[in-house]
Amino acid sequence: MPTLRLRHELSSEQLKEMQRYLDEMPIECILAGLRFSYKRWLAEKHGMLIVGRRSKVKQEVEMLTLEQARWRLENWSKMIRVYREKGYSYPTIHRIKRALMHIAST
Repeated sequence: MPTLRLRHELSSEQLKEMQRYLDEMPIECILAGLRFSYKRWLAEKHGMLIVGRRSKVKQEVEMLTLEQARWRLENWSKMIRVYREKGYSYPTIHRIKRALMHIAST
């Protein structure tokens, strides 16, 4: 059976917690979580992730008036192009649209 080497010292509580995860969770879930954590840690380490900043959705819709929200929804194909140029993903664009629809419905 292979052994797992760690560079860091663990407290007994941390070791018990890690052992519980390794015993109870499928290895695919553990590896997926580690991949996510590693990528997030790298992004934070290299300054690409600023933890605690306002979300992109809030930045886009927070200060809009009712008329502005309606205009953006009426010209949605143009807005998608603008958001893609800003580097937003399609799920983020969809969240912006939902927020705009909420503003327009009030």
